[in-house]
Amino acid sequence: MLRMYALSRYTLCLISVMALLLMPFERRADAHAYSAGYTTLNLTQSTTEMTYALDQLSVIELIGGDTNKDGLLSQNEFDGIKDQLLALLKENIKLQINNEPHEWTRVQGFGLDLQENAEKAVLKVSYPAISSSATITLKDDLYLKDAGTNYVNLLTVHYGSRTATEALSGQHRMWTMQLTEGADAVSQKGQLSQNSGSGQAEETPSGSSGTSENLSGWLSFFKLGINHILNGYDHLLFLFSLLIAKQSFKQYAAMITAFTVAHSITLTLTVLGIIDVPSGIVEPAIALSICFVAVDNMIRREVSRRWILTFAFGLIHGMGFADILKAMNLPKSQLAAALISFNLGIEAVQVTLIALLLPLLILLHRWKFSRGAVFAGSSIALTLGGIWLAQRLFF
Repeated sequence: MLRMYALSRYTLCLISVMALLLMPFERRADAHAYSAGYTTLNLTQSTTEMTYALDQLSVIELIGGDTNKDGLLSQNEFDGIKDQLLALLKENIKLQINNEPHEWTRVQGFGLDLQENAEKAVLKVSYPAISSSATITLKDDLYLKDAGTNYVNLLTVHYGSRTATEALSGQHRMWTMQLTEGADAVSQKGQLSQNSGSGQAEETPSGSSGTSENLSGWLSFFKLGINHILNGYDHLLFLFSLLIAKQSFKQYAAMITAFTVAHSITLTLTVLGIIDVPSGIVEPAIALSICFVAVDNMIRREVSRRWILTFAFGLIHGMGFADILKAMNLPKSQLAAALISFNLGIEAVQVTLIALLLPLLILLHRWKFSRGAVFAGSSIALTLGGIWLAQRLFF
């Protein structure tokens, strides 16, 4: 009887996931865990060009304009707020040369554009070329005073034959590159270096206070991974639902290992572009995973082989982790470091949370009312997961 129940449980899990993957619906608006800006700086011998893209949900949050309240911006709606948005971006996205603001030479284009299957407001502006022995700084103050918004600006800089990447978020909102004497940042000699010298460019990210934090690109992506999961309440609730059920240390270890391996696989494959499952499928599936595990906790007093269930749903959560990176089009030379650092940031949070929770869970399951506590906790998870599932399917 128990074997038949276990078989039916995993069969139902598989069928549910497959049904969502094959479901031909379109969602009107994506879940908005992050407000995301994407900046590309191209330094050439004749000009400095900046392209800045902002997801349309962020545009609606900042300016409004969604007159029909469908979570999308039509071309007419965008035209109505275009000038106001342009002024806001000009005030907050600033390029500085030698610590002096550099005015836009001209706007080459500004409008809605489809990027990575999502509409974004895309701005293209040009500046004069950067001379040798100069310091170039990009400063982003968008959302800086809004502590409730998780904003990140994913920056890519092309100069000469080199490419640099940086994730600007939190209080780390300024990127600086120092050109050394005799260097030509727009020639093929432009390169990243930790040491100054002729013919080299030195990249030094710094904090919003203007003082150098000596953060390299990999550390900024490590921080991004930390912030991504800390603000991913659905991922955290899924982990809570997995952990609250009574298990042995060996079962906990197998389960967490399965989740880590699974989400690392799909995170990597998604960012590399090998797989591309729309967020309209991934986000409801993540909510479904919470509901499924919560119900399992409520039905069964003793769980077994949960690592199989965790691996299956971990594959879906990995696609959710990838959403912030896949639109960045990271260069191959930067991809490995960014992926590893981002994933390590996620793992650092998971390991810390598990280390803190396990002693509490051991004490919980020694309590005579532990079964009631598991049922109550799982009921809350089921309620929240159900709300998110309905929101992501129908709103």
